Amino acid sequence: MHDGDQEASRSRLARRYAEIRALSEALAAPLSPEDQQVQSMPDASPTKWHLAHVTWFFETFVLGPHLPGYAPFDPAFGYLFNSYYETVGTRHPRPDRGLLSRPPLAEVIAYRAHVDQAMDRLFSTLPDRAWAEPGELTELGLHHEQQHQELLLMDIKHVLSRNPLRPAYRPRNARQAEPAAEPGWTEYEGGLGRIGDDGTGFAFDNERPRHRVVLEDYRLADRAVTNGEYRAFVEDGGYRDPLLWLADGWATVRAEGWEAPLYWREADGEWSEFSLAGEVPLDDDAPVCHVSHYEAAAYASWAGARLPTETEWEAAAPTVEEERANLLAADRLHPASVPGNGHAGPRQMIGDVWEWTASPYVAYPGFRTSSGAVGEYNGKFMSNQMVLRGGCCATPPGHIRTTYRNFFYPHQRWPFTGIRLAEDG
Repeated sequence: MHDGDQEASRSRLARRYAEIRALSEALAAPLSPEDQQVQSMPDASPTKWHLAHVTWFFETFVLGPHLPGYAPFDPAFGYLFNSYYETVGTRHPRPDRGLLSRPPLAEVIAYRAHVDQAMDRLFSTLPDRAWAEPGELTELGLHHEQQHQELLLMDIKHVLSRNPLRPAYRPRNARQAEPAAEPGWTEYEGGLGRIGDDGTGFAFDNERPRHRVVLEDYRLADRAVTNGEYRAFVEDGGYRDPLLWLADGWATVRAEGWEAPLYWREADGEWSEFSLAGEVPLDDDAPVCHVSHYEAAAYASWAGARLPTETEWEAAAPTVEEERANLLAADRLHPASVPGNGHAGPRQMIGDVWEWTASPYVAYPGFRTSSGAVGEYNGKFMSNQMVLRGGCCATPPGHIRTTYRNFFYPHQRWPFTGIRLAEDG
């Protein structure tokens, strides 16, 4: 890379750093210090912890090794805000993050400012010859922070849902609800293809390497499953029929007492759901959201279909057009219906809801973990989880790709997760 190109690249990265860091604080701004303290379940983390943890990432992996003379804000924060990086030291137990009333929120904000100022020095003073590694780690750290922006919204939604007042994160962004398009199918011819990152931009290590795949003929539903369609499954006794469920799923239904998706509530024959705008009437035309992989697979069985594999999903995925997708920048914070018919090909594959696939989260052929502590980022979680694709209404700008592999355990429901059906060709 020429000196001018490197300078421009570093300048762009510095601007992205400032924008992404500011967005995290803007997402937390509607919340009180008390809101930001609460941990509603072991899987979720307090908002305050998210703000501190993403800052710890830059301090630990970028500033400490690469900015001469950097002084940590508080050495104790390495223990408090490490998430799962075994190679950089011990850490506070995840289920107990809500007990961290100290440091207070104001100190966490001061910690962010301290690290941001140090990153400014890094951007402006580090020699070009030494920039390659910290530049790559900064890019990784920004995508890591964007992941936590989505997690922040997922987690605070769960926190507020547990409050008997059913409070809103913010007022509803009123948009005219429109009837969903009629269900349809798009056919795809099988054959030899390729999936995975092609190396032209940022990608996580689990998206690599690009590799050949063999596909049989298949069909994908033209849109995500709607609340109304899923409500028919609920009212038809879908949660009471063991023949529809995977064995682990049926055991979970019985153990947890599931009767409908997370956040749904029925009273006097009327359904509502909890949203980031508080309790709202269930919109039958919007995509169903907050269902587990078990529920997605059971619904697909009830509908006489199946879930797509991640290979099928990626082979069919359209080019990402963020300005037309219901992602975080659309400012809805809730899945939305796709109106109208006559559109060629599937819609909603980017945004609205993460779509469960039938594929376990495993390594691609030829996968290698990154060296050093950041090698713990993805590879060690390749066990007992399922892949999701496409992003959701809380996915930040510039963070989604058709090759992006999200993953969760099959019982988890608090992410913005939904369903797209598939059939054999």
